[in-house]
Amino acid sequence: MDGLRGLFTGRVKTRPPVWLMRQAGRYLPEYREVRATAPDFLSFCYTPELAIEVTLQPIRRFGFDASIIFSDILVIPDALGQRVRFVEGEGPRLDAIETPEALTALAAKLDEEKLQPVYEALRGVRAALPASTSLIGFCGAPWTLATYMIAGQGTPDQAPARLFAYRHREAFAKLIDTLTESCIIHLIRQIDAGAEIVQIFDSWAGPLPLSEFDAWCVEPVARITRAVRARHPHVPVIAFPRAVAGSLRGFVDRTGVQAISLDTAARLAEVRVGLPPQIVTQGNLDPLVLIAGGDALDRAVDDILAATDGLPHIFNLGHGILPQTPIAHVERMLERIRG
Repeated sequence: MDGLRGLFTGRVKTRPPVWLMRQAGRYLPEYREVRATAPDFLSFCYTPELAIEVTLQPIRRFGFDASIIFSDILVIPDALGQRVRFVEGEGPRLDAIETPEALTALAAKLDEEKLQPVYEALRGVRAALPASTSLIGFCGAPWTLATYMIAGQGTPDQAPARLFAYRHREAFAKLIDTLTESCIIHLIRQIDAGAEIVQIFDSWAGPLPLSEFDAWCVEPVARITRAVRARHPHVPVIAFPRAVAGSLRGFVDRTGVQAISLDTAARLAEVRVGLPPQIVTQGNLDPLVLIAGGDALDRAVDDILAATDGLPHIFNLGHGILPQTPIAHVERMLERIRG
């Protein structure tokens, strides 16, 4: 077994490798026990021994084929000098950037020293993982990071960032440029520390019209992919442009990514047919069907296996695993995949 790596060298297996987004999380009692020892979420992310432990927990319990480092996409704004905090039960809160002038408070370059605990955790996880288990590093895409930075929190339609981009295009482009360079640095440092694959999460790409999507999502991801692959040509890049209605083939062709992660609404069989055969797909099991379990879960798993039979595919969810997911249902899913 070689985790996910074989898929990127043309070796398609009889069963797809599997990992789950947010697999280190609140659905696991051992995670909740460790989480209770940290004073706040960012401290949790920046304490290597805690991050190492919770990253390894789902590997010990389920034997997933890949492990993703426990961190958060908002460590980049934090390392650019924006105040980031997490409110229990509500999510992240940042000091909102409401005017172009407010951008001057940000650092021009990523504070790599602040992110050293993330890289230390990666080194520790890689040393503890079985050799057959892949290690994934990640970042938030520039557009998704910008939506949080401008609104100060998650929003339903990313209207604050969209309006800012329309009203202050030059200032917004500068922010995206800073974030793009920061993502490049952060991903390369994660690879240097042991990550074998990296994923770019563009969780809020969906609401953008095509021209804005091209400018703020496609072009930055293309820049990131080129830079990462120039430094580490054998490290695959997975992109997750969530809820994008346009051509995923066009996105893949223009960004140069080696894999595309699909959200729950994507028609997997149709997407797969439209992609070059060497491109790896990932996803797109509904997190809610994993909560439901039973025959509905079995059917959903079987549908994905049928749609990707003989093709390079990573079994995963269409978004992160939800806290109320029963562990028994994860076990049932794995039994179904692994036969």
